[in-house]
Amino acid sequence: MITKAQPGATKAAGRNAAIRTPIVLRGLTAASMIALATSMAHAQSAAPGSAVTLDPITIESQGQGAEAAARRRLEAIPGGTAVVAEEDQAAKANVTISDVLSTVPGVVVQNFFGGNDQPRIQIRGSGLQQNPVERGILVLQNGLPLNRADGSYIVGLANPRQAEITEIYRGYTANRLGATVLGGAINFVSPTGSSAPGVVLGLEGGSFGQFNATAQAGGRVGKLDGLAQIQRSRRDGFRDYNSSERTGFDANVGAELSDTISTRFFAGYTDLSFDVAGPLTRQLLETSPQRVFTGPTVVRGVATNPGPNVVRDRPQREARQYRVGNRTTATFGAHLVDAALGYTRTDDEFRFPISSGIRRTEGGDFTAVARYAYSPDAAQPLPLFESTVRYVVGSADREDFINRAGTRGPLFGRSEMDASTLSLHTGMNVPLGGGFTVSPGLTVAYATRDNDDTFPAARRPTIAFNPANPTVALPVGSIPAGDTSYSRSYTGFSPSLGLTYKPNADHTLFGAVSRGFEPPTHDDLIATVNGTPNSSAGRPNPANPALASTAFRTPDLKAQTATTVEGGWRGRVGAVTVDAGSYYSWVRNELLSLRDLTGAPLGAVNAGDTRHFGVELGVSAHLTGALSGRLAYTFQDFRFQDDPVRGNNRLAGASPHAVNAALRYDVTSAFFVQGEIDWRPGKTPVDNMNTTYADPFATVDLRAGYDLTERVSLYGEVRNVFDTKYASSTLIVDQAGLNQAVYLPGDGRAFYAGVKAKF
Repeated sequence: MITKAQPGATKAAGRNAAIRTPIVLRGLTAASMIALATSMAHAQSAAPGSAVTLDPITIESQGQGAEAAARRRLEAIPGGTAVVAEEDQAAKANVTISDVLSTVPGVVVQNFFGGNDQPRIQIRGSGLQQNPVERGILVLQNGLPLNRADGSYIVGLANPRQAEITEIYRGYTANRLGATVLGGAINFVSPTGSSAPGVVLGLEGGSFGQFNATAQAGGRVGKLDGLAQIQRSRRDGFRDYNSSERTGFDANVGAELSDTISTRFFAGYTDLSFDVAGPLTRQLLETSPQRVFTGPTVVRGVATNPGPNVVRDRPQREARQYRVGNRTTATFGAHLVDAALGYTRTDDEFRFPISSGIRRTEGGDFTAVARYAYSPDAAQPLPLFESTVRYVVGSADREDFINRAGTRGPLFGRSEMDASTLSLHTGMNVPLGGGFTVSPGLTVAYATRDNDDTFPAARRPTIAFNPANPTVALPVGSIPAGDTSYSRSYTGFSPSLGLTYKPNADHTLFGAVSRGFEPPTHDDLIATVNGTPNSSAGRPNPANPALASTAFRTPDLKAQTATTVEGGWRGRVGAVTVDAGSYYSWVRNELLSLRDLTGAPLGAVNAGDTRHFGVELGVSAHLTGALSGRLAYTFQDFRFQDDPVRGNNRLAGASPHAVNAALRYDVTSAFFVQGEIDWRPGKTPVDNMNTTYADPFATVDLRAGYDLTERVSLYGEVRNVFDTKYASSTLIVDQAGLNQAVYLPGDGRAFYAGVKAKF
């Protein structure tokens, strides 16, 4: 479906986490060609049929070329897709991933800490139960991945503020990109010097210490164009211990090498840091949502209100990523060859609560993508034949340290991790006549996950604090080190068959049956376990430093797979555009990340059979010449299937309904006002045993934009107008305690304003 809103620290000596030479050689030899068609589109699009070009400069309606081209291709795919344009976020003074994706049915975003730092994004339930979410979606920028080679990603590294358009591929439609995930793919497409010439400056600020500054400059000279963007933002946050900072830079340079060959180079850097304010109990959510939790309370020797001690442990994340890449396209009549190479280097330090410790991961990942497309009929939006090869390989060094009251304690784990994923997709889009097109496809994937335990000692240290007085440390202990090394490999075959029927230009019906495949990440395969809110991993009994336990769990997980049937209709009736669809998935070995009654991690497991059913509806309408509106509705029913413990319970974390609707009124050609509601009308299960729920909620936002001149615009908004107290998200646990700290408060009422100038 296509939906559109209305306009408007240093490592130990000698350790190098860069990609190791043999792996790079294997990556280079695996690279081959990738599939697209011949009509003009922006280089950064991942849509079938896009190519590297220097589009004609269009000062007015900038970005319409990229949006229209991507929309035409994605609309032709028999499955769930969407395009969101930059102008759809008009007058929003603090654009986050949640803002961009809330207009897309089938994509549900749950905010964790109020900014763009670590929201939970899930498409059709994939990656739903991770805290933080690090799996289930292929996240791309300009067609090249932000994910590591094992499939994990840091969601806060994606920056929708620097995107001209955002492409969304739900479910099997992402297989065309070489994805090996069940959820789908999201591609953030940057503007180019041809699509956005000139200089754009912006300043924004408002409640909770929010400040954003952005600058963009682009241009074209002959057969060369280039564009650079820089952004700086900071936020104190709605809650105590809730600050965040972000610096981002992105640039691209394109060149026409000949009449048939074009190329574009990309470079980017993101520096992100934020405090993890953590969850609250229901009582604190309702009475003091700005507070942070101080851990369990001991009454007559019994611990109640389980949860992390944020004040003592001071959880925080600092992540930096460097990105470079290139895409080159050559066309020979009806044949198109497109090749892409990319490299990312990521340095990530996450200070978890004491039960998990401090995790430092540093490494590099190399991507090679190649496509071939054959398009004998330029009038068709999709190529007759397309083939995609995608190979991603990477290495990372990981170190685990004890969180000693918010400071780095002794080392208790060290690993060298390697991962690779090779996928090959081949498909056709064959017109049958009478408006019918059949689209058979096959994706074959092979993935490896290898871990070498390089911890140098025979025993791993542990630490604990007195539960009755959590600022007082107990005697330190240690446990046998054991060995966490493993070597896993996964192979998947994912056939698909899609059919579209287009009786006329205004209506398209589609149906598809497909298989999906997703191997586990390193974060699934190795996890810290056996800690408590007052003790480190490997020490479940804080009072006994000699108690033997294990600090890590390395399960022999299977890949999760799914068989999905889906169908839908895209159509226009007068002034109303409708995108409607539904899907049903039989999921095997679903990867779940579980937590115990205290909130401490249990690691990942494969569930038995689960079922995912959903309805996705997008509606937009121009009601009058000045009044327009849109609606995005998502229904989700994800359940265990005859599980021996959980029966047919709903999977925790999935809101049964998600509604986002907006109404806009253009008072004049230069001034508009808009109202928006974000509504979760049903209770959301917090645990897989379905004993605890997050309550329904609705928030209302108001905004306005005014073009002071042709080059200067002002805008402002009020978010959560009625200052609603609600849980924007929750921790997800297997069985929750009645008074457990699991609720993550949403922001209270906030005021923002901004100014943008174009030269």
